[in-house]
Amino acid sequence: MRMPRPRKRNRDRKRLPAPAAPRWTDGLSDLSIAGDPLAFPHLARTDLPAHPTTLGGYARLVREIAADRARWEPLVRYDALTRWYARLETGPGYEVWLLSWLPGQSSGFHDHGRSSGVMTVVRGELSERSLTAGGEGSRALAAGGLRVLSPGYLHEMVNASLEPAVSVHLYTPGLVEMNQYPAAATAPERHRVH
Repeated sequence: MRMPRPRKRNRDRKRLPAPAAPRWTDGLSDLSIAGDPLAFPHLARTDLPAHPTTLGGYARLVREIAADRARWEPLVRYDALTRWYARLETGPGYEVWLLSWLPGQSSGFHDHGRSSGVMTVVRGELSERSLTAGGEGSRALAAGGLRVLSPGYLHEMVNASLEPAVSVHLYTPGLVEMNQYPAAATAPERHRVH
């Protein structure tokens, strides 16, 4: 015959010690862990330039970047199959891109969705064709010229010269879509920019 084993009751089990009181009296706040950020001047710099928020500020930033050749010139690459591009800078509500264009390369007709833009050519020359309610227009963009693009502005950029070209583009808000259009400018093909 088997003997029944006595069951332990909860009151007979070992009790765990009570949890210790927190070591930080303020409940592990950022201040108690990291200290006061204002005590470290490099964390609370006030000498940084303000980010642009107006069209004039964006144009000034594009001109400053264009003038700082040491910043963008070492980055330039050329690709025989497609336009080359690299993001140079981002800020609250904007981004700046560097693009290179070999002879014959084109953006195709496109707009920039809801983004506005400011661009300048920093090397070579580009040709712009635009489509508006008034018809088609074209212009040559030489180095140093500045263009402002409104949301939905439909245009095509082409390097129609025999020399490579480089341009700087700022988009605000940052570019998230480019709508491509056939040359006849019918319905857009939507492309998400990653």
